[in-house]
Amino acid sequence: MSMNELLTKEDLVLREKVRDFVKWVPRQLLLDMDADKVSYPMEFIREAGKRNLLGLRFDKTQGGSGLPWTSEMVALEEVGVLGTSLGCLYSLVSIVGEAIHVFGTEEQKQRFLVPMLKGETGVAEGLTEPRGGSDFFAATTKATRKGDMFFLNGQKRFVVGAEGADLLLVYAIVEGIEDPKKAMTAFLVERGPGVEVAHVYGLMGTRGGGTGRLIFKDAAVPVKNILGGESGIGNGTRVFHQMMIPERLTSAGGAVGMARGAFEVAARYADKRRAFGQKIRVFEAVSTKVSESLTLLDASRAINYLAAKTADAPVPAGKIRRMVSEAKKFSTESAWKVVNHAMQIMGGIGYTNIYPVEKMLRDIRLITIWTGTNEIMDLVIQHEFYKDFLAQDMKSRNIENDAEGAGLPDEKIYND
Repeated sequence: MSMNELLTKEDLVLREKVRDFVKWVPRQLLLDMDADKVSYPMEFIREAGKRNLLGLRFDKTQGGSGLPWTSEMVALEEVGVLGTSLGCLYSLVSIVGEAIHVFGTEEQKQRFLVPMLKGETGVAEGLTEPRGGSDFFAATTKATRKGDMFFLNGQKRFVVGAEGADLLLVYAIVEGIEDPKKAMTAFLVERGPGVEVAHVYGLMGTRGGGTGRLIFKDAAVPVKNILGGESGIGNGTRVFHQMMIPERLTSAGGAVGMARGAFEVAARYADKRRAFGQKIRVFEAVSTKVSESLTLLDASRAINYLAAKTADAPVPAGKIRRMVSEAKKFSTESAWKVVNHAMQIMGGIGYTNIYPVEKMLRDIRLITIWTGTNEIMDLVIQHEFYKDFLAQDMKSRNIENDAEGAGLPDEKIYND
């Protein structure tokens, strides 16, 4: 259950470091988070920072490790076995860090990114609004300028880390610019007056990350906190499209870890549990689920690796969007199948809190929804495919002409 053949020696060393970190995580923390006794486990972020495991792709001068996306996918799978909440909080440093790393000023990198990578600053992203989920440009959060300050008014919901994060990446429409795509701007909002937590959601799973609704009431943000500074006004659309790369790749990588965790619990159970005088893993109904789960996990790793290589390659942005969307869709849907197989293998005991599979099932259900639903992934995938496909000259064999009746007149009618 690995892809060692595709990994470098550095990747293998990194995997052991991350596994050691994952073993450090207290069992009680996981239990308390799932029981909603914890709202934001900052100690988890601090420990990851101490071990230099945050923001692996970013420059060493900023506290990162200068590693490629493929290495980060290795780390994400290992952290993923802890469940969606900790996997998300770990990923948010990479996600928000991406925005600052790519679009931020040097001053913003030193003031925000460096402490983030040390685990000293908790971060969150304000993207979704009550009136708009997948429709990003329906955002109604407004930013009004007065001198060297902007004042934000509006709401963001489903914000992981709403209750505990120190720094928020918030998208808002700058008043006075008519086209919302040109008015959309990304702000680095430091928690303070005017930033309120309306409530923390009761969630089916993915608990303990302080997921809540944020309300901005004349929240003051200096111009220097616009992502990219003054020149970043109206740059939110570019930021959004760039951010979808780490949003979706981290979801894909974490999904494999979550599914693997559930699968391994079920596989061990199937080797111990006996029925009709035999271990249940020898029965066809169980062995089929084991083999399908293994295949889905390995296929997910493969497409994630390809998407990660593509994200680092000098290729058109549309190609990256397509591959990242394919990875997110396939890996999260595969994870959902694998965790259901795990529960089915275990039968009734898998539905109880005697084993963590029921918790993993509750966690995994979310990942086909967030960072763009998988239905949105379908739209992105086919759109980017056709844009590229129809622009290409046919260089391979035209197999359409291989049909016996290919040349018959008046048969190929397209109603155009």
